[in-house]
Amino acid sequence: MQKLQKMTDEKKPGYMVSVLDNRCPRCRRGKLFTSSNPYQLKSVLKMNKACPVCGQPTEIEVGFYYGTAYVSYALTVAFCITTFVIWWILIGFSVKDGDYRLLWWGIINGVLLIALQPIFMRLSRTMWLSWFVKYEPDWKNKPISKESVERVVPEQMNNW
Repeated sequence: MQKLQKMTDEKKPGYMVSVLDNRCPRCRRGKLFTSSNPYQLKSVLKMNKACPVCGQPTEIEVGFYYGTAYVSYALTVAFCITTFVIWWILIGFSVKDGDYRLLWWGIINGVLLIALQPIFMRLSRTMWLSWFVKYEPDWKNKPISKESVERVVPEQMNNW
């Protein structure tokens, strides 16, 4: 049992699995958010100050997460296109039959977008951070580099 635990600890976590599970991009093991439930709306975007496993700071610089708006936008557009294609293949669209299939797709798609927004917001933050913080396979033996924390100005934190 102990050997199996050691093997799972040593195995490199995959990028997609760690992003979808909101894990730290440096070690791919620590949770980025304080709560695992994205539907606790008061703490939906509350992140740990640093990864609980490797210590990687999550706030690299002031205003770092402003760029996640573009990522979130791309995710929602991709979601809309995907649901449109699935609706088109399974149900189809017709202007002449009076079934208002396009309207029904729009309504259902809008409801799904609102329901999935907390997940998209968290996913966009995790993706954004993973593009700036690279995976370190030997994170246990290598301390955090100065480049990771030199842009942090504590006096300016939460100043926006």
